Amino acid sequence: MNAMLDDVRSEALFASDVQRSQEPTAELIRAAVIAMMERLGTTGCAEKVAEEFGEHPECALNRMRWARTATRMAFG
Repeated sequence: MNAMLDDVRSEALFASDVQRSQEPTAELIRAAVIAMMERLGTTGCAEKVAEEFGEHPECALNRMRWARTATRMAFG
């Protein structure tokens, strides 16, 4: 269950406008994840991730790695 929740949170952060270069706080990351889940839902976030991997795979991989690390840090 935790792994599935980690995936959903990572996809939501990935789909958001938050950038690694902003050096976002845990609070900002949590807010972005919640906002994207409310806006797009689980399926919508997954679709955004798939779209980015299809169009920009060279950038998407690094963004997903960052999103996973950032959400684990923000949500504990």
